[in-house]
Amino acid sequence: MVTPARLERWVQDELHSVLGLSERHVAQFLIGTAKRCGTADEFVERLRDTGTLDLSGPARDFALRLWAKVPRKAVVERPARVAEREALALLEKNRSYQLLEESEESDGEIQGRGGGGSQKKTKKRKHLRKKTQEEEEEEQDSEGDKKKTKVNEINKEQKPESEDEWERTERERLQDLEERDAFAERVRKRDKERTRNILERSDKKAYEEAQKRLKMAEEDQKAMVPELRKKSRREYLAKREREKLEDLEAELADEEFLFGDVELSHTERQELKYKKKVRDLAREYRAAGEQEKLEATTRYHMPEETRGQPTRGVELVEEESGAPGEEQRRWEEARLGAAALRFGAKDAAPSEPKYQLVLEEEETIEFVRATRLQGDEEPSAPPPSSGDQQKESIRAVRRSLPVFPFRNDLLDAIANHQVLIIEGETGSGKTTQIPQYLFEEGYTQKGMKIACTQPRRVAAMSVAARVAREMGVKLGNEVGYSIRFEDCTSERTVLRYMTDGMLLREFLSEPDLGSYSVVMVDEAHERTLHTDILFGLIKDVARFRPELKVLVASATLDTARFSAFFDDAPVFRIPGRRFPVDIFYTKAPEADYLEACVVSVLQIHVTQPPGDILVFLTGQEEIEAACEMLQDRCRRLGSKIRELLVLPIYANLPSDMQARIFQPTPPGARKVVVATNIAETSLTIEGIIYVLDPGFCKQKSYNPRTGMESLTVTPCSKASANQRAGRAGRVAAGKCFRLYTAWAYQHELEETTVPEIQRTSLGNVVLLLKSLGIHDLMHFDFLDPPPYETLLLALEQLYALGALNHLGELTTSGRKMAELPVDPMLSKMILASEKYGCSEEILTVAAMLSVNNSIFYRPKDKVVHADNARVNFFLPGGDHLVLLNVYTQWVESGYSSQWCYENFVQLRSLRRARDVREQLEGLLERVEVGLSSCQGDYVRVRKAITAGYFYHTARLTRSGYRTVKQQQTVFIHPNSSLFEEQPRWLLYHELVLTTKEFMRQVLEIESGWLLEVAPHYYKARELEDPNAKKMPKKVGKTREELG
Repeated sequence: MVTPARLERWVQDELHSVLGLSERHVAQFLIGTAKRCGTADEFVERLRDTGTLDLSGPARDFALRLWAKVPRKAVVERPARVAEREALALLEKNRSYQLLEESEESDGEIQGRGGGGSQKKTKKRKHLRKKTQEEEEEEQDSEGDKKKTKVNEINKEQKPESEDEWERTERERLQDLEERDAFAERVRKRDKERTRNILERSDKKAYEEAQKRLKMAEEDQKAMVPELRKKSRREYLAKREREKLEDLEAELADEEFLFGDVELSHTERQELKYKKKVRDLAREYRAAGEQEKLEATTRYHMPEETRGQPTRGVELVEEESGAPGEEQRRWEEARLGAAALRFGAKDAAPSEPKYQLVLEEEETIEFVRATRLQGDEEPSAPPPSSGDQQKESIRAVRRSLPVFPFRNDLLDAIANHQVLIIEGETGSGKTTQIPQYLFEEGYTQKGMKIACTQPRRVAAMSVAARVAREMGVKLGNEVGYSIRFEDCTSERTVLRYMTDGMLLREFLSEPDLGSYSVVMVDEAHERTLHTDILFGLIKDVARFRPELKVLVASATLDTARFSAFFDDAPVFRIPGRRFPVDIFYTKAPEADYLEACVVSVLQIHVTQPPGDILVFLTGQEEIEAACEMLQDRCRRLGSKIRELLVLPIYANLPSDMQARIFQPTPPGARKVVVATNIAETSLTIEGIIYVLDPGFCKQKSYNPRTGMESLTVTPCSKASANQRAGRAGRVAAGKCFRLYTAWAYQHELEETTVPEIQRTSLGNVVLLLKSLGIHDLMHFDFLDPPPYETLLLALEQLYALGALNHLGELTTSGRKMAELPVDPMLSKMILASEKYGCSEEILTVAAMLSVNNSIFYRPKDKVVHADNARVNFFLPGGDHLVLLNVYTQWVESGYSSQWCYENFVQLRSLRRARDVREQLEGLLERVEVGLSSCQGDYVRVRKAITAGYFYHTARLTRSGYRTVKQQQTVFIHPNSSLFEEQPRWLLYHELVLTTKEFMRQVLEIESGWLLEVAPHYYKARELEDPNAKKMPKKVGKTREELG
């Protein structure tokens, strides 16, 4: 008998001699296939079907020898199989009796023709035989029916046992595939039913809309006429007042000129005095009104200083003396005036300040001018004033953009080529103007649309608003945007700006993008994860849709790679409007780049000519810290420096605060925009002359071995540094101050940024590609293929979640998970909530997890109060239940903003969570999951969360917490509600690497739940508690026995 190890070694040796290579998994596959085959010919046929070997010559001999060597178990027929075989034999026997009856009848007919004597004998024998046969048949039929029903019952109960394991899994796989395809077809039909055809009944709809507009205009007119009359009356009275005052002043001037030397009577003098008094009162009233308007429009009003000046003789009025606090105020002013020390004469004229603000040498940073980026235009005067810019019409601004002179050439190139690479600097107008040119050219006729993708949500929203303003339409009608969990489009939308992830989701419902005539992938040089996937999909779609136009827009010189990827597509270059930029480096490296940024901003503000400053920092925390430091130092310097407006910009900032960076700078002031790398290419801010580049950015990195994602601060690339420097040359000759040395730029910075697809988790991407029918991920046409380990881990994770079967095919559960635009584990948690009857609570938890970690805030002056308010939300069980409690209480308060303020909860985050929850609730119907509530039974909620996040578990050991599978040391985040409790088993939402490997959003679980929700992933021995084991009870040996 050959042992399995020796057989596997023999197969590997034979494979080496037959094929010239040997691999352990191939040998195991061949042995397993041979075991399942009944005959050698079946084994050869199965190998030929799989295409594993070229079965000719020695390879066929090897296959036959292998089948002969493989050990097989003796076939033991099961009782159910025996019963089934007997029943089949009885059925065959019954059929044979039927055939016998027909033959006897035919024999009788032949004999009847031959003679009559023998006919009676035969008939009698036949009658007796027939009777006996009928009795036997009845007995056998009843017996057969009993056995047959028994066999069917046994089959129903024991069918999985009677089948071979491989056959059973194959049958289940095919059944699941049928259910998956049926689900996809149902989703497609529902989408088709919900899609309204805009072209149908357009005249009737237009007539209804016209009637509606007329009715609204009439109502508005009725409401506006009284207000207009009041406004007209006020304007008339103000005009009449001005005219009367001018007439009075002219009359007084005439009387002074004509009768100045003439002695007037008493009555005339009284009349002249009265007229002058009326004129003076009218002037004072007008001055008071203007002062009141000024105070209402300005942010604050600083009263004039009167304590150091001689007091005027003002009569005290009885009513004023009785004002609350008046006597106390006068007493305090008198005491302060007496205590103030003054030098010189009281009536001395104010002199100019003798000194100017000079920064000390240790507080300044020395820069060295190293290089100069040459521009396309010569240096010019400082940028025009904001008033002049505001006066320019939108049409004039469009004509002034660098892309406008190339409009016709660009449209000709698009018409002549299916794929076109467009290279243009940020601010050249390619994002806002090219879609408008295509719209004007007629690419949106017959109900077609134009899609323009952006890598960031802020960019998609701001660009769509700008284009809608230029086209003179309302945002959401002809021009709209679509980002994750926010859709601002309608049936009439033909220009659609969206994030690249949203266009990927369009492939699910429309794999050929049939409703789009043009797809423009903008900011392609940023190489985000979704952009790289889009490249491969669009390249494939363009091959069988020749009428689809594909535009790839990039702001860097790396367009040659894009052109080569798209089969040597032509490149159209748009010269940018760039002015020369002087680049300065520091003499020595800076230890604290945040402090250096603040000092450099003040240094530029004091020493450099007018012009706004753009500072690049890595994230929200750094931006808020820098803004606070700048504002604090400006307050301390007071009136020694001109006004400095400090404006932040990052993705989580509210929209109204983001819009402030685009407002013109007030005269006599300077604007400082502190931004993340979103301002490198996605946004164009007018008026920037100076750029501060510390040389760092935040990048997402992923470790496939530990499964941990971390957002780390890393040095930016040379391409990114040059993009930042180019922001200074948009409106005039600019300067870029780099807070690192020239040597560091040459030797320490990478040439380009590592594509995101090579440093992130691929679970969502693999699920999406599988949903689109792309199964061979290893040979998918990536611009830069992802690491093998990361792809393998994503497939393993999806298999563990039940989204893929053992052959790597998408299951019904995986197809449903692909419909939800969230992480695969989060979507698995939502689908599992139906089983545990808590889908409403799980939707709330999923929505709160989707808004990141921005639920609570801690003002620096109220840290203790904020922490106490947070503790009040704690529930036994973990952080997921805390989030559920916060949202539930906010709903019970009627979505109150005052409640959020009192409990130190961010209202904007809760509103966003509410929007996310509503959209997820709408998607539940799409994936055929019913709504249900657990009515406060949080154990079911925790089990549903465990069903999705069983991959993220940790146990308490003697040395702290360790993950169950990878045995990696992790820590509970200090903000967690379980930070001081330390339960034995934990589930976490994500691992974050800061100072330590912290677990965020932690939930307490029981080890038995893991076997319940994921028996395929965990074994009982893995979940045993090593500390609970005891030494076996044995009788010890005596001294004599030990010797």
